[in-house]
Amino acid sequence: MLVMARKSQPKFEPVRVGKETLGQRIARLRKERGLSQQQLAEETGLIQVVISDYEHDKLRLHAEVVIRLAKALGIGADDLLGLKPSKNNGSPVDLKLVRRLKKIESLRPSQQKALLQTIDNFIKGAGQPA
Repeated sequence: MLVMARKSQPKFEPVRVGKETLGQRIARLRKERGLSQQQLAEETGLIQVVISDYEHDKLRLHAEVVIRLAKALGIGADDLLGLKPSKNNGSPVDLKLVRRLKKIESLRPSQQKALLQTIDNFIKGAGQPA
């Protein structure tokens, strides 16, 4: 596995773009996609401890790592670096629901349709718009 990171100097203050640091943004984007640190590490060819260090702003990102993270998260480098506004409204994402949605995507179309109709009926019965 390739690990390209340098420990930050203690006096290094992470740059904030908006309300979050780069590490906080990486953690948020990872969680929005329902990935664990280990899963993101596997996608990028890094190790979990390095992902954790990036998320806690203990390491500075190199260009190659920016590219690896952006590809693994399915976003552009500008999005990762906070140079473009995020499309998510900042609300927390339930990881259990994300994992279930991924499983639903793997079902046959007829199974997906039946399940979604059931969900829509349940939501409608609960008084919520489908």
